[in-house]
Amino acid sequence: MNDITSVITGSGCYIPKFIKSNKDFASHNFYAEDSTALDIEPHLVIEKFKKITGIEERRYAPSNIESSDMAAIAAQKAIDAAGCDAETIDQIIVAHNFGNVQKHTIQTDVLPALASRVKHALKIENPSCVPYDILFGCPGWVQGVIQAHTYFKAGIAKKCLVIGTETLSRVLDVYDRDSMIFSDGAGACVLEAREAVDEGPGILGFSVQSHCGTEVDYLNLGKSYYPDSDPRIRYIKMKGRKVYEYAMKNVPLAMKQCLDKSNINISRLKKIFIHQANEKMDEAIVNELYKLYGIASPPQNIMPMSIHYLGNSSVATIPTLFDLVIKGNMDGHQLNTGDIILFASVGAGMNINAVCYRM
Repeated sequence: MNDITSVITGSGCYIPKFIKSNKDFASHNFYAEDSTALDIEPHLVIEKFKKITGIEERRYAPSNIESSDMAAIAAQKAIDAAGCDAETIDQIIVAHNFGNVQKHTIQTDVLPALASRVKHALKIENPSCVPYDILFGCPGWVQGVIQAHTYFKAGIAKKCLVIGTETLSRVLDVYDRDSMIFSDGAGACVLEAREAVDEGPGILGFSVQSHCGTEVDYLNLGKSYYPDSDPRIRYIKMKGRKVYEYAMKNVPLAMKQCLDKSNINISRLKKIFIHQANEKMDEAIVNELYKLYGIASPPQNIMPMSIHYLGNSSVATIPTLFDLVIKGNMDGHQLNTGDIILFASVGAGMNINAVCYRM
């Protein structure tokens, strides 16, 4: 069924209202990986952090809202935007990394799967609607889109709901300066199988790569950096320099592979929706992509960014960013029929993926 492609017919997101600004971390005592106190004042740590990441504030979910709740809200918005009957959805694919984490417990709950909870929240009765979760690091939502696309190609499904949701604020070590990077949120889209037509909308190609040698623990769960912490309680940990070096080496190559497989000249690219991990890193990755094509620098306004005020919400960054742009909620960025865009992400695993899509 090579004449079938995948079209995004609706999108939605949930952005928590609670804002955690950089100044809120000024009273924190930060420690290094070896549990020694940093010999630099917190406000200077925060200032350096902002220069590198671009993050000024981030969003945290309220205590009465779980990851699956945010997912269901974003999903309903996507369904409404698509104008579809939820009972006609064949699959609900939910990307996350920590399940539901109740506030102040740091214990994950994935029984039942978040996708099952979303199906329940949406009141979908159709037993042929199959909900399941995927764990693929920050690239999870993009991977869910790729999975839906391959199911369409195989004739197994015709309509999928793909969601990325995360409450990272609940797995943070407050003594670790990297804790300032992460945030909460959810994004979703409805994908539908359509007959592929020349210059019509749909997925044009994709690429996926994984490196699980020494890279496997660049992001992991580890004990708090605070010297008197309970070693049995673990938090999200990141080897920032290693992640940066890995991303710079591999992500541009995967993005180029995706464009080349899609037979798209980079000059036709209108927008790049890249995982909102780190402003400087994302800018460097896109610069390197264009250099691979012999182009000194990318066009202005090619890369929308939400990290400044939303932080890094892992699997939710790209679908949230896409929804903001598609609905005209991001100044200076818009999409038109026929525009070619690229989704790209990198994260724990280490995993990389990219999808080329025509609006």
